Formats: sequence, structure tokens, C-alpha cells
Amino acid sequence: MEYGLALFPSKVIQQFANSWRKRLDPKYEHISPHMTIRESESWNTEQLTAVRAHLGQCTSQLAPVTVRINRVSTFFPASNVIYLALEKPEPVIALRHAVCTGPLALPSPTPYTFTPHITLGQNMTPDELHDAYGGLRMHTLDFPMEIRAIHLLQRTDHGIWTLYESFPLLGGQPAATNEDD
Repeated sequence: MEYGLALFPSKVIQQFANSWRKRLDPKYEHISPHMTIRESESWNTEQLTAVRAHLGQCTSQLAPVTVRINRVSTFFPASNVIYLALEKPEPVIALRHAVCTGPLALPSPTPYTFTPHITLGQNMTPDELHDAYGGLRMHTLDFPMEIRAIHLLQRTDHGIWTLYESFPLLGGQPAATNEDD
């Protein structure tokens, strides 16, 4: 089965994102608005068991964090993706670094720089992207996002991502930030 790790924003952020995603994101019906922490991959039962134990151990030590979504951005020209961006992404980057160890270790070097975001649109033509980006930039955004859990998602045979298990952030320690990332 295919699994991935994500953070889910508040209902207010999800409603705002979905108001754009239903027009701009062909994956709108496959997954709720989210912030990916670990890209999806296939795991067997043994790997899944190791990941779940690792997540339980990590999240028991990590404290909840609050970040702020303050703008819209795009990955253009590298990719025709438009997204909600964080004012200060370091806490989410640190959370990813803390979790992506052991059975969740990432290949080094990774093929891209991790940018925490919530996708609003993808697979658009450049004209569609610029039109949507122009409209979205007119919005003043100020959405606080409390991160209280990391969610393990599973992809069904129909391509729909569903919640498999949530791992609350129960510790008192924030994830260590690294200014070099």
C-alpha cells in the first residue's frame, strides 16, 4: 500500500483552499487540503509497523507549533503549482527533519528543497496559473495554523487518500530548527 505523512489545516483554511482547489486542482476529490511532511511511498506491513512505532516515539517528544499562512506563491517555472505559503516555514521544516529519520529517512541529497505549502492548483497551463495567481494575490491572507498532530495517510485502490492514523504532538520540546535548510 502507498502511505504518506501530512499536516491538516483548520476548517477555515480548508474552506478557503477548497474554494480555489475545486477549479484549479485535478486532485481536489482525492485528498483534503494538507501540507505534506513526507512524500508518499509504498510500504509493506513490516515497514508500516516500523514507521508507526517511529512516529509514536518522535511525536511523544515534539511540542505543538503554530505557524501563519500569509501569502500565495508559486513554483513557476519549475512547476505549474500555486500554493498557500508560510510566513516562517522553519518550524515545519524542523518538524520534517525530526520525523524523517530512522525508517522515514530521506535520500541524501533530496532532489529539491522542501517548501512547506498547501497546494491550491496544479497541472495548469502557464496562462491559467498566472490568471489564478493574479486573482489570489489580491487577497489579504492571515491564517494561523496550529499543528497538533502528524497524520499518516493511506491511498486506497481508487486513488483516494484517507486518514490511517494520527500522531498527536505530545512533548514539550519544539523541533530544533536549522537555519541552513
